[in-house]
Amino acid sequence: MPVTTTHLNFRGSAREAMDFYRSVFGGHTVAVTYEDAGNVQDDSEADWAMWGQVVADNGFHVMAYDVPSAMPYEQGANPFLVSVRGEDAEEISALWWRLADGSNVLRPLEPSAWAPLYGMLTDRFGVTRVLDVASPHNS
Repeated sequence: MPVTTTHLNFRGSAREAMDFYRSVFGGHTVAVTYEDAGNVQDDSEADWAMWGQVVADNGFHVMAYDVPSAMPYEQGANPFLVSVRGEDAEEISALWWRLADGSNVLRPLEPSAWAPLYGMLTDRFGVTRVLDVASPHNS
């Protein structure tokens, strides 16, 4: 069964934000940098969070990443996206194709260096979503 999680967008402060939320809600932080994922576009952003999360036993869960400078970003303008993560590639693919109808596909659903399947789209209602199949590194 897929799980939805709020995925917050930052520009260079995702790790600081995740540490703050962990101090408030508890739990633990995991972060994968652009360098860790082999996806450095700008050397000054190598240690930015390409993906991160805070998970607490009390049910709190938030994901975050640093929007690279090659992409538009205005603090507060698009502060989040919705992550839909599942364990079953067929289920995630079926959800993707239903959501993709009338959507703007930002990144096609396909294998990536960090997930067996990963894609990003903005649906016809303007909600940006990431759909992916959990890997041992991002679950």
